[in-house]
Amino acid sequence: MRVSKEHTPAALASELGERLKQARLNRDMTQSAVAELAGVSRKAVLRAEKGDARLEAFVAIVLALDLTGQLDLFLPRQDVSPVQLARLKGKARQRASGQETVGSEKPPAW
Repeated sequence: MRVSKEHTPAALASELGERLKQARLNRDMTQSAVAELAGVSRKAVLRAEKGDARLEAFVAIVLALDLTGQLDLFLPRQDVSPVQLARLKGKARQRASGQETVGSEKPPAW
């Protein structure tokens, strides 16, 4: 499946789980071996592969499978907008106002 904003959160989580499972299989590792390396239970690995994992367990499994390079692709670091910095006089924003700005795109509704 190609990931897009039209998918539900459950569908996207399920797809991430499938990709995690395929990465494990490509490395010829059992769920138990990944669980041991990640410091989580085998059941946590099973849940992650079904798209139903806690974020901390998911990240631990990603680390165990040596997929940390993929995290920057998955969710790149967001730099502060230069326009925003100028408005805030050089201070980084700590909270969102909740008001839409002209020309801004709405975030995906997930």
